[in-house]
Amino acid sequence: MSYIRRYFISGLLVWLPLWVTILVINFLVEILGGALLLLPAQYQPDALIGFHIPGINVVITLLVIFLTGVVAANFLGRKVVALWDAFIARIPLVRTIYLGVKQVLNTLFTPGGQSFRKVLLVQFPHTGMWSIAFQTGDSTPEVNKSFNGEPMISLFIPATPNPTSGFLMMVPRKDVIELNMSVDQALKFVISLGVVQPKGNSELKSKG
Repeated sequence: MSYIRRYFISGLLVWLPLWVTILVINFLVEILGGALLLLPAQYQPDALIGFHIPGINVVITLLVIFLTGVVAANFLGRKVVALWDAFIARIPLVRTIYLGVKQVLNTLFTPGGQSFRKVLLVQFPHTGMWSIAFQTGDSTPEVNKSFNGEPMISLFIPATPNPTSGFLMMVPRKDVIELNMSVDQALKFVISLGVVQPKGNSELKSKG
């Protein structure tokens, strides 16, 4: 019976990654394709062209995103975006969500940003147990003052195997260990429940 188990696992290792990849791609395609469904029916691609082209919504959405980036990258485009942000900032509730999301995205995708650039070890859920975490930023002077001037950092501890959920914590800088590990390696480690080990020997260094 051992050979049956071995063959089944071998087949699973071939098909399971492909299946997960297809699910993720399908999810992204549905999001991109569904974006144009917000338009009135008469302005949707199928109505304008007169017939259905598979994937046309995805292509148009990607093209619009790219062209928006081209426009927003020049001086005039930045002025338009600034005016748009100022307009949104006048709308209660909407401004909280919109500006909050924009600030997070700017932090994550800015080349010089430090959020989610460092992989850490932190004692969680209690002393003696260590968890993978990502540094999201440094605390403000007001927060440090609450801890007698102790430098604090904010970090995100991802759940496994779904790293999109987890815990946001503020801990003393001296109580974490920085790993010489890339974010990609850390995510693979978390998603695989620790099965996929980072290649090479990761160096540990205290932040304190």
